[in-house]
Amino acid sequence: MTTIAPEAGSPQQGNPELRALLRQVDKKRHRVDRFMKGLVYLAFVLAVVPLVSVAWTVVSKGIERFNAYFLTHSMRGVYGGMDAGGVYHAIVGTIEITLFAALISVPIGLLTAIYLVEYGRGQLARSVTFFVDVMTGIPSIVAGLFAYALFAVFLGPGVRMGVVGSVALSVLMIPVVVRSSEEMLRLVPNELREAALALGVPRWLVVIKVVLRTAVAGLVTGIMISVARVIGETAPLLITVGVIDSINYNLFEGRMMTLPVYVYRQFQQGLVPCAPDQANCIATITYDRAWAGALTLILIVMLLNLVARLVTRFFAPKNFG
Repeated sequence: MTTIAPEAGSPQQGNPELRALLRQVDKKRHRVDRFMKGLVYLAFVLAVVPLVSVAWTVVSKGIERFNAYFLTHSMRGVYGGMDAGGVYHAIVGTIEITLFAALISVPIGLLTAIYLVEYGRGQLARSVTFFVDVMTGIPSIVAGLFAYALFAVFLGPGVRMGVVGSVALSVLMIPVVVRSSEEMLRLVPNELREAALALGVPRWLVVIKVVLRTAVAGLVTGIMISVARVIGETAPLLITVGVIDSINYNLFEGRMMTLPVYVYRQFQQGLVPCAPDQANCIATITYDRAWAGALTLILIVMLLNLVARLVTRFFAPKNFG
């Protein structure tokens, strides 16, 4: 904080007691400033250490198994402690199920946020806000049970399909998309809306051309947060999608494997005993595959975030802010 020096000839220059008091106050301010700065640095370190620790653990344990063979083969025909098998079928299932869940959630969540910010008034808007808040706290297992029960009504009990998992994930994604999109839309200055409306532009066109265009960076970020929120879910996918060792590209038929479920299954098997005729068997191969699957999942999330950054940079207004 800048200290204003006393002017020449002022009473402060010739008053030693006043000068001593000013120096004491200034030292106290500096001590408080250094203390608060230290707290900020400490909080930063406490936040970064777990992140670096998790990233280092996953990379160090998963990099040994992470190779082209692992990424391009499934677990079909792999049993026991065989040093074989890959994660390709889980990658396919994760990408298809998550993208279809986003296809369901993003339009619903974005339109709901637009209604709450631009049009929502009265009891209906308050009710929508309340239920969105309630959905934010729904446990993931409840979302899985809801999707399973919904499809079981039409297709019978025991249904396991990728689309059921997408519906379960969309239940978890929608409130996150609504909340993040709502906050981004509220950050758009009202002056922009008023200027466009004063020119006679219809309200719906103002929303599309001005509001959404201005908030596109925050909207894409919110969508990516919602994707990251659900891409690692395991419990709802165990209920709705099931487990399979083969490759399945069809969301609307048969079970599918996903990366979180793959990691869970590999750890669940534990140290599988080696068969007597398997000379090159590695007993910890299941753990190695689990860590490599976790590394694959992290890399997919990083890739999706990179794509979101590129989309944001391309579509964001060039001369705003």
